[in-house]
Amino acid sequence: MFTGIITGVGDVRDVRPADSVSDTRLVIGVPAGNPDWAGIGEVALGASIACSGCCLTVVERGPDWFAVEVSGETLSKTTLGAWRTGTRINLERALRMGDELGGHVVSGHVDGLGEVVSMRPEGGSTRWRFRVSRELARFIAPKGSVAVNGVSLTVNEVDGTEFGVNIIPHTETHTNFATLAVGDAVNIEIDMLARYVARLAEVA
Repeated sequence: MFTGIITGVGDVRDVRPADSVSDTRLVIGVPAGNPDWAGIGEVALGASIACSGCCLTVVERGPDWFAVEVSGETLSKTTLGAWRTGTRINLERALRMGDELGGHVVSGHVDGLGEVVSMRPEGGSTRWRFRVSRELARFIAPKGSVAVNGVSLTVNEVDGTEFGVNIIPHTETHTNFATLAVGDAVNIEIDMLARYVARLAEVA
């Protein structure tokens, strides 16, 4: 489990495509000089790390990098299929018991893709709008929570299949929002509570 509070921005260092006996392998570099990632060389194999909102399992690690293997299903349902060497990604270590829950409960299981529709200055922050599928849109509500590329955000408004959020300067400079542009795809995870409420309504 995660909180959607990004602790560093890493980069893809290597991509080894899948073959007949193995899945796609990604090597991800952690941010230099960031104390939250200083001990990555000692992280347990099998540990979970959220990479732009997608929960991935560490299969190898070094002093400033870790490697993960990604199934074809994950590549087809997330932005990971488009990652290349140099792609900037949001990183978050798994939540530990007793940690501060500063965002909302995030599973790291991406529900689908969204698209950046617009961004414009609004006071000291930036108003971003995203478009999602109609299936996902029904789970997104004003003042509810959503994770975009793993970042925990509060929904301002919903208009059909589009929703808006405000990004403060700190969030923009400490996540890969700094490199996003109109038309870019993003990973979307809907709020866990919304998912279960909808399911209960379906079986009631």
